[in-house]
Amino acid sequence: MKIIHYKEVEPKYYETGTAQNAWGRVVIGKADGAENFCMRVFELHEGGASDYHQHDWEHEVFVHSGHGVLVTDEETIELGPGNVVFIPGGQKHQLRNTGKDLFIFVCVIPSGVPEI
Repeated sequence: MKIIHYKEVEPKYYETGTAQNAWGRVVIGKADGAENFCMRVFELHEGGASDYHQHDWEHEVFVHSGHGVLVTDEETIELGPGNVVFIPGGQKHQLRNTGKDLFIFVCVIPSGVPEI
């Protein structure tokens, strides 16, 4: 069992493709013995964004705080605290901070894929 505050995990600058002003923490992953899933907490600073990308695996997102948008090829959807998002495998997507405060979200992915 593992119980921590997410800020106990050192953040890593998320540098891939179109990502900017983004930090991520693997709060539960392979190093913890998690065999099926990986949980990550991302913080997008003002003007920040995840990479605009797609991959074969699905993932689930829970917005903890701040305001942002989910961008896909089809639409742009506003997100705020408490929103839950399911992104199927193969769906191109990006999360962007549209506010001045940190946009913090939890992202769960299957194990066996890159954790950050």
